[in-house]
Amino acid sequence: MSAPWLLLIFAVAGLLGYRVISQVPTLLHTPLMSGTNAISGVTILGALVAAALAVNTGSQVLGVVAVAMASINVVGGFVVTDRMLKMFTRRAQDNEGIET
Repeated sequence: MSAPWLLLIFAVAGLLGYRVISQVPTLLHTPLMSGTNAISGVTILGALVAAALAVNTGSQVLGVVAVAMASINVVGGFVVTDRMLKMFTRRAQDNEGIET
């Protein structure tokens, strides 16, 4: 495939992804993030294999960059998921003085 077609596919995929994610209800964001983290974990494995099997230096550098970017994505996803889950938990101090 030529470069213009690849850029067109990338642009359409980006627009469709944005459209799909913007239509997700707020209640489903946490499960969606968990699924995305799992997919990103698989991406890290693929990037590690690509970096390990790279023949020339340029491919090795791109493989290392891919591993770093996927790792940042996984860590960021877990941080966001953790913050979202904390919104739904009660703290012990919130329950003080409340009789059940």
